Amino acid sequence: MSKSLFDKVWDSHVVRSIEDGPDVFFIDRHLIHEVTSPVAFVGLESRGLSVLYPDRTFAVADHNTPTINQHLPVQDPLSANQLKTLENNANKYGISHWGLGHQNNGIVHVVGPENGITLPGATIVCGDSHTSTHGAFGAIAFGIGTSEVEMVLTTQCIMQPKPKKMRISINGKLNNAVTPKDVGLYIISQLTTSGATGYFVEYAGDVFENMTMEGRMTVCNLSIEMGARGGMIAPDEKTFEYIKGRPMTPKGADWDKAMAYWKTLKSDADATFDKEVVFNAEDIEPMITYGTNPGMGIGISKNIPSADAVEGGKSTYEKSLAYMGYSENDQMIGKKIDYVFIGSCTNGRIEDFRAFASIVKGRKKADHVTAWLVPGSHVVEAKIKEEGLLEIFEEAGFVLREPGCSACLAMNDDKVPAGKYAVSTSNRNFEGRQGPGSRTLLASPLVAAAAAVTGVVTDPRELL
Repeated sequence: MSKSLFDKVWDSHVVRSIEDGPDVFFIDRHLIHEVTSPVAFVGLESRGLSVLYPDRTFAVADHNTPTINQHLPVQDPLSANQLKTLENNANKYGISHWGLGHQNNGIVHVVGPENGITLPGATIVCGDSHTSTHGAFGAIAFGIGTSEVEMVLTTQCIMQPKPKKMRISINGKLNNAVTPKDVGLYIISQLTTSGATGYFVEYAGDVFENMTMEGRMTVCNLSIEMGARGGMIAPDEKTFEYIKGRPMTPKGADWDKAMAYWKTLKSDADATFDKEVVFNAEDIEPMITYGTNPGMGIGISKNIPSADAVEGGKSTYEKSLAYMGYSENDQMIGKKIDYVFIGSCTNGRIEDFRAFASIVKGRKKADHVTAWLVPGSHVVEAKIKEEGLLEIFEEAGFVLREPGCSACLAMNDDKVPAGKYAVSTSNRNFEGRQGPGSRTLLASPLVAAAAAVTGVVTDPRELL
């Protein structure tokens, strides 16, 4: 029987199927961080249980970490306690731990692929919704809750109903200045934030085949923002080239054996999906959000839609615009901004900083703009310096910070003040997401860079 990529990976990890119930599903890699794991370990303690496969679990500190002066003690007592608890739990149960100061430290969804933890055909979970990032490698990856974190720690399995299958295909050639972030925001704007609820998405077509691995990670990262359980892209030569030689990838004969399997990981020609969605690459332009969920996005040259043109309740729509301080039919270009954030598990990789540099080179940061440039890992930070990007940033008036989740979710010191506008390369623009009362405009690194040097929402095509 023909199978999709998703079927092949899912079915090979089912330990037991429960009639009219979920599957008992084996997990290859379990990523944990300081926020969603402490209570899970308390559960282990209370029941006298241990971690079944410590070598399949990887602990990384990222959410609560400061992005300046990481060599100093963490000032916030709650954050300091969570970071120390993660370290203690990792040491107690023999789990690999990359805490502050470790050369491999960074955002969990950035350092996983960097170190070869993420592999094609693997099943990967983390107590973090954007675990879907790892689907870029042909893995099934999704976020789980704290009780499920405990379940995976103790059994290396999880109880999951098999999601439905959706394929999103985009063919054609992308326009100038259209990045993978724009592709992701465009899809969400078309499907809405609930359009893929109950589905696991496979991305297919010219656009995704031509994307770099870092671009694919960005798109898969955003899958959760349209309600999907996760997203994945079939592995190909780009995938294999990316992972070859990384610290935790197979070597020698094991590599050859793995490759023989990985090359089978693609949907059969006659595979069927519960839903098919097709878009044209030429219809996508640089995107920006104007509301309080990632689906409220438009091409940067467009005006904010009227309530009549938007699905959903009019009162909810008006409430969102009121929070943002915008009105129906407003033009986004020219809107004043106060903060710019480049980073997060969505856009904190080296290609994102190269894109940012391509705009700011030879220009100056707008005087009234506060900019946070936060690499996703120490590896990214080192490349920024090696490639001369740091000099470009400093000459333009920018300061590079240290790795971490930073302003993506305001669990650390990097908070956007109430009422201020932030053009952010992160993944969510909910009310207060980047700080109480903050107003977030999601965008690509190119759009963020254009705003940083002009001080207003600007079409990056005018500056390239």
